[in-house]
Amino acid sequence: MRIIEKVSDRIEDEITDARTYALMALETKDNYPELSRTLITISQQEMDHMRMLHDAVVNLIAEYRRVNGEPPEKMLAVYDYLHKKHIESAAEAKNIQAMYK
Repeated sequence: MRIIEKVSDRIEDEITDARTYALMALETKDNYPELSRTLITISQQEMDHMRMLHDAVVNLIAEYRRVNGEPPEKMLAVYDYLHKKHIESAAEAKNIQAMYK
């Protein structure tokens, strides 16, 4: 399913953006506290977007299973690879966000 690939790409983008905004929040915290608070909020919102997209992919796979049975092994292998990568990237972004507090 190409849609899973497309959404997975967006998940990675959201995680990357969350990380970028969190780093910017840390860099601006002392000199520009209001900007810094805005940046960390945006970072957290990006992680919310990531979760929403992840839930959408899980629902697509569940719907595929309901209608067609088990998805092709190759499709699941790609999803599993990307999912693991996303988990690792998201953990890094969350760690940076945690440094803000």
